[in-house]
Amino acid sequence: MPKYRIVTPAGASFTVAGGGYALESEALEGLNAEIVEAPTDTAGFIAAAKEADAIYAKGIPITKEIIDSLTKCRIIALGSVGVDSVDVKAATERGIPVTNVPDTFIEEVADHAMTLLLAGFRRLVEQDRMVREGRWKEGRPALLKIPRLMGQTLGFISFGRVARAVAKRAAPFGLRMIAYDPFVEEMLISENGVQPATLSEVLSQSDFVSMHAPARPEVHHMLKEQHFRQMKPSAVFINTGRGPTVDEEGLIKALQEGWIAHAALDVLEVEPPSHNNPILRMENVTLTAHVASASARFDEARKRRVGHELALVLQGKWPMSCVNPAVLQNTALRRWQPIGMGRGPNS
Repeated sequence: MPKYRIVTPAGASFTVAGGGYALESEALEGLNAEIVEAPTDTAGFIAAAKEADAIYAKGIPITKEIIDSLTKCRIIALGSVGVDSVDVKAATERGIPVTNVPDTFIEEVADHAMTLLLAGFRRLVEQDRMVREGRWKEGRPALLKIPRLMGQTLGFISFGRVARAVAKRAAPFGLRMIAYDPFVEEMLISENGVQPATLSEVLSQSDFVSMHAPARPEVHHMLKEQHFRQMKPSAVFINTGRGPTVDEEGLIKALQEGWIAHAALDVLEVEPPSHNNPILRMENVTLTAHVASASARFDEARKRRVGHELALVLQGKWPMSCVNPAVLQNTALRRWQPIGMGRGPNS
């Protein structure tokens, strides 16, 4: 009989062909642990996971109802940066750490954000279409309306790991950079060659507005119609964060009425989008299918990280990336020992 039972919804999300749990299991070797798939409906999952030692969250929302049914769970582990699929508040109330993989594919997302910036600015999709449709002579006149990139202003909304990596890539292009993030110290923003700014300053001064806010209830529809009205008519809006942080109806109106020039989006409010979403038919929009984090390294790195987090907690140690660190102060968890000298939760 395995000592530890890790339950996960059947099927996989964000995965490559082949499936299986060999990569997650590398870190679990010697712990007598097994990963068991459970039905994806709420009732079926609750029945299978009630006495699980850990939950490997993917594919379905881990709701308060599910969390409150758990009797032995010591960790809910996610293989993504975003944690919006888990009711973190409910997990915290139950003293269950929730972990994610916040630093596994930062470089890929930053590359993609910079790609969308350049593609949107130089109207790459539109230029490609002109060539394919025999409109060769229209290409140059279209770009004669576009200023040079050097000296333009790139504004960040939220200045976490990805935004900082984008800033590093944008600097050699000669972009002036400003950022709004009330949760990041101004000195840290400045150290990255970026000027701290208010949200209004970012919106009104930027030629490119790059959205990086995470999917949390407090930032749902953070950007609404009134925010797009503050932007320059020539501005490009880029989103590689989360679709629900933007009121999509407001963005669509801004694009239709010319309040902004272009949007380059890897994420949408509803994914995949409905076939009648107007964004799909707009020529002033560049789209990718929520793929910014994808690379040959993506699947292996995140799966190994999930296994590592599971192994740490099941051995009574601090997880590396606990998103609800207050839970680690819970009396029931004081038996845990740090991994190394001076190490604490999320350090």
